[in-house]
Amino acid sequence: MPLTCQGKDSWPELIGVSGEIAVKTIEEENSFVTAIIVPPSQTAIPADFRCDRVFVFVDDEGVVERVPMIF
Repeated sequence: MPLTCQGKDSWPELIGVSGEIAVKTIEEENSFVTAIIVPPSQTAIPADFRCDRVFVFVDDEGVVERVPMIF
């Protein structure tokens, strides 16, 4: 049975936005998740799926470069 998460699960509109603003927006729009900034120097992230976590991948300037989503 597929896992269904509560609330909004992706934020394509945040590409190009500051990572800090993206974290605040994500956590305001879905109170069930914690958003975590992933800098370009971080090469590994946990591989387990969790409904309560959103990774926010940013570039060297701290700007969101991928669609933040629950995974």
